[in-house]
Amino acid sequence: MTARRLVRLLPLSPAVVLLLLFLGGPLAYCVWIAFTDLQLTGQAEASFVGLDNFRTAFRDEAFRNAVWLTVVFTVLSSLIGQNTLGLALAALMRRASKPVRTLTGGIVVTAWVLPEVVAGFLLYAFFRREGTLNAVLDLLRLPSQDWLFTLPILAVSFANVWRGAAFSMLVYSAALNEIPKEITEAAEVDGAGGWRRMWHITLPMIRRSIGTNLMLNTLQTLSVFGLIWVMTRGGPSGRSQTLPLFMYEQAFQNSMIGYGTAVALLLLLVGSLFSVVYLRLLRTEV
Repeated sequence: MTARRLVRLLPLSPAVVLLLLFLGGPLAYCVWIAFTDLQLTGQAEASFVGLDNFRTAFRDEAFRNAVWLTVVFTVLSSLIGQNTLGLALAALMRRASKPVRTLTGGIVVTAWVLPEVVAGFLLYAFFRREGTLNAVLDLLRLPSQDWLFTLPILAVSFANVWRGAAFSMLVYSAALNEIPKEITEAAEVDGAGGWRRMWHITLPMIRRSIGTNLMLNTLQTLSVFGLIWVMTRGGPSGRSQTLPLFMYEQAFQNSMIGYGTAVALLLLLVGSLFSVVYLRLLRTEV
């Protein structure tokens, strides 16, 4: 490396040092903890246990249940819910009048900027047995139920869609605005209907935005904790306990820091695999 290149890289050195100190250091410490039996029980020192924590995780039925529920939660609320609703809102707002766009955008973005705990309390009040949803159903003479008990994973998935659809809407609004109007107008003149224009013109032209949005939404959804904790605390009987809640339970409620950190590393690995897949898909489209 030439001296000139070293001089160019010199301004980056403070940022690199800070990343290594505040990101790389804690991450390396967490990796070490995952291979120990560290507990919050006042033990004198932690012992190295190798891969025992990971073996325990894969033999644990509760862990496998948390993995399955994490997949269901991510697919329903991120890949399908936020992505589809965000695209639909962006497409509809593109054709709406300015007052409608302003009102709709304000309402949707307000749900997004609410703190996760506040959003969780609002959706808890909506889905609880004496909540808003059942009150509306009773008014319409329709059967009601305790949604947080009978369908907890669907309730928290809906909550995550309600809270996070605004991000997808903003991403797709920006992407749709980049599509030249001449292309869609030419397709309309040729007789292409709305669905055909969406499938053959709009979606192919914004596919990179779709990939980026899916990646960011997936990573955010994998780490959702506060929303589910406030609404169900992972219950009843673990039927809405995703990996972040399982990790918290093992590390801080059962005092098994080593085991909980191993679960956290597995969750980090899942997120990394999703990122690699999305990045490779985006790279093939260049």
